[in-house]
Amino acid sequence: MDPVVHFELPADDRERIAAFYTAAFGWDVQMLGPEMGSYTVVTTTESGESGRPTQPGAINGGIFLRADVAESQAPSVVIAVADIERAAQAVEAAGGRLSGPTQDIEGVGLYAAFIDTEGNRLSMLQPSPPAAID
Repeated sequence: MDPVVHFELPADDRERIAAFYTAAFGWDVQMLGPEMGSYTVVTTTESGESGRPTQPGAINGGIFLRADVAESQAPSVVIAVADIERAAQAVEAAGGRLSGPTQDIEGVGLYAAFIDTEGNRLSMLQPSPPAAID
């Protein structure tokens, strides 16, 4: 069974949404630059040096800039998979469709977005192995 490991929220104004979740829930945010798609990493729980949550079942998330496509209008979840190519084939065999090529996110892993049979945008991540700590 592949678990949900991350959530993603769309935003028109990432500074505004970051301020909201920081004030309302105490979440920490890290705004990445344009080379990373102006993505915002959201930390919702205590995390280790790898950035991964230390509490079983807890997840962190991110904020992406909303675009003029239907798939970017709603929140999404990210599912961890052991083999992203095999998972992509399973998505398509089950009636879903990939919504772009697999991306290698440095230090994070292989990422691919998909659309399920009901038009929901989700994504999957084959996490990189944790870096060795010296």
